[in-house]
Amino acid sequence: MYILFCGNLKLFIIFYGCKLRTNIIQFVTMTINITLLFLAGLAFLVLILIVLQIRTELRLKKFFKGKNGGNVEGLIESLYVDIQDLQNSRDDILVTTEDHNQRLKKSIRGVETVRFNPFKDSGSNQSFALAMVNEDGDGVIISSLYSRERMSIFAKPVKQNASEFELTHEENEALSKAQL
Repeated sequence: MYILFCGNLKLFIIFYGCKLRTNIIQFVTMTINITLLFLAGLAFLVLILIVLQIRTELRLKKFFKGKNGGNVEGLIESLYVDIQDLQNSRDDILVTTEDHNQRLKKSIRGVETVRFNPFKDSGSNQSFALAMVNEDGDGVIISSLYSRERMSIFAKPVKQNASEFELTHEENEALSKAQL
C-alpha cells in the first residue's frame, strides 16, 4: 500500500501494491519498446543512407575514370584551354574584321562609266566619264573627250561626292550612279 501527498492538502491516495507495480512496469516496458523501435528505425535509415553514399561514391569514381580509362578532369581542363584559344581567336578575328572594314571604306566601291558623243556632227560615243568613289564619296572622275584629230583626258578629284572643279552633265551623271 502506497500513500502520496499532494501539496498542503495531504490528500491520501491509497494504491494497493500489486496493481501499481504492474502499471509502472507496463508503462516502463512500453516506453522502452517505443524507444527501441524508434532507434531501430533510425539505425535502418542510417544504414540505407550509408548504402546510398557508397553507391554514389562508386558511380562518381566510375564516371571520373571514364570509358577509356581517361581522366574526366583532364578532359575538362583540355576543353577549358580550347575554349580560351577559341575566345582569343575570336578576338583576333574581330580586330582583323574591323581593320578590313576600315580599309574597305577607303577602297573604291562605286564605279560607273557614262559614254557620250560631245560633238553632235561627228564621231560616235567614244568619249566617256568614269567616276570611281569609295564609301565616303571620295575618289576621282576621269573624263575622255575623243575627236578625229585628238583625244583629251581629264581627272577631277572628288571629296564627299562633290568636286571643287566644275563637272559636266555626263560627269555628274557618272558620279550620281557611282554613289553607294
